[in-house]
Amino acid sequence: MRNKSVISEARDIRLAIELIEMGARLQLLEVETKLSRERLLKLYKEVRGVSPPKGMLPFSTDWFMTWQPNVHASLFMAYFNFLGRHTGLSGLERIIKAYRLYTEQVGRSNMENVLSLTRAWTMVRFFDAGMLQTTRCKTCGGEFVAHAHDPKRDYVCGLCHMPARAGKTRRPAQVVEAVAA
Repeated sequence: MRNKSVISEARDIRLAIELIEMGARLQLLEVETKLSRERLLKLYKEVRGVSPPKGMLPFSTDWFMTWQPNVHASLFMAYFNFLGRHTGLSGLERIIKAYRLYTEQVGRSNMENVLSLTRAWTMVRFFDAGMLQTTRCKTCGGEFVAHAHDPKRDYVCGLCHMPARAGKTRRPAQVVEAVAA
């Protein structure tokens, strides 16, 4: 019996380290492992070299509806759903694998990583609770994150109908200045 608990604890420690390295918040670690809060705090400080961020987790589905977060959330959900259909992965293992695919794609595309692991994990929980769903864009046919039970039948995604100020942040301006220099 003792060996099982030691092996289980070792798995939880390995999982916690992996999640911390991916940027998980302490609350996510507390839900997904059986380690004590004190142990997780020490582990977080050891892995990151700093205390974990304080504050509440995202609790609103509205963040996922603005155009740029929606595109990133939809990309993550495409990977998450693909893995659900074509692999035996489930739960946190599927979230981690989908998040890795998302960050790889974002990195290759030289885009800013908008979706954190904690937000991705929270979004999956919103889907499980029936608060979010994917909806097909009538223009491009892509599947995008949307509020569940939204009566909007003629959905057009943020890529097909980009807001006027989309991409006009300081970051793209800095990239243009760096290229011009």
